[in-house]
Amino acid sequence: MAEPSKRSDVVTIGLDLGDRWSHDCVLDAAGQVVETTRMATGAESMTRRYARLPKAVIAIEVGTHSPWVSRLLKKLGHEVLVANARKLRLISENTRKGDKVDAELLARVARLDPKLLTCIEHRNEQTATDMAVVRARDVLVRGRVQLINHVRGAVKSAGARVRSCSPEAFCRRARVQIPPTLISTLAPVLSALEVLTEQIREMDARIEQLADTAYPDTKVLRSIKGIGALTALAYVLTLQEPERFPQSRAVGPYLGLVPSRSQSGRSDPQRRITKQGDPYLRRLLVQGANFILGPFGQDSDLRRFGLAIAARGGKNARKRAVVAVARKLAVLMHHLWKTAQIYEPLHNSARQEAARNSAA
Repeated sequence: MAEPSKRSDVVTIGLDLGDRWSHDCVLDAAGQVVETTRMATGAESMTRRYARLPKAVIAIEVGTHSPWVSRLLKKLGHEVLVANARKLRLISENTRKGDKVDAELLARVARLDPKLLTCIEHRNEQTATDMAVVRARDVLVRGRVQLINHVRGAVKSAGARVRSCSPEAFCRRARVQIPPTLISTLAPVLSALEVLTEQIREMDARIEQLADTAYPDTKVLRSIKGIGALTALAYVLTLQEPERFPQSRAVGPYLGLVPSRSQSGRSDPQRRITKQGDPYLRRLLVQGANFILGPFGQDSDLRRFGLAIAARGGKNARKRAVVAVARKLAVLMHHLWKTAQIYEPLHNSARQEAARNSAA
């Protein structure tokens, strides 16, 4: 195919990113296909392709390559729309799906109304690098959980049991509780567990240092008992800027901690939470909520709020309480981050008590 010319009618481009090859579709102002191109998914080929084009609106789907591709295209002067793939059923459920077809559909939707793409904004390069530290720790932890479960399952199948203990103490406990017939078989797994535990310990120290030095805003978030450096850092790196949310209560829907709706006429059934947004941060917030409601949780407005919901009883009352506390926790963390106020565990309770005393 001939090289594209710098034409003023090249206004919208759909770019379907593949692991090795990518396809694009260029539309003019009238919505006509100007050209389609296949290129290698690499910085050199992308630069060669788009550096010679005039400024255009380029739509891509979120994926493995979308972060670096979006940053590259922006540096080349283009406007980049990163589409939320979960919202584009027009593409994902297309019965005639293909790379060229996907590229054209992306371009046409972007040309019609960019809001239909439910665009997301990727982290900058430094933030993405720091988030990689948090993600790496999560991979190590999940790997350790799988190995521990394997050991427990193997021991149970032999008629024995490894008693409950912390992951850090598991290897020491397991070595004296594993049946003799399985010691040689499970020894490599225990050795791998010891290595993973040491690596997780090193990652925890690195995260603590990163939070203290590069992200001092996490200090006010860690004043909430149950929120450590990991959760605070993941929260700041995921939201990036507190100004992104004019109101703190908007953070709950952003992280998928509010019920979905399917209202039609008089029908408005109660549904589960949407689970949109970052699943890892949502999991960390739920873990924090479990701590707040647990036996070691500090007396606070959050704890009282959650315990009141749990006390109502009914099916899954405890789960609903945990999710509700996680949502309020996300809102509270944003408020503290935005205002830099000192956290007062019983702020609302003290205010209500003062109001009652003044009324009396």
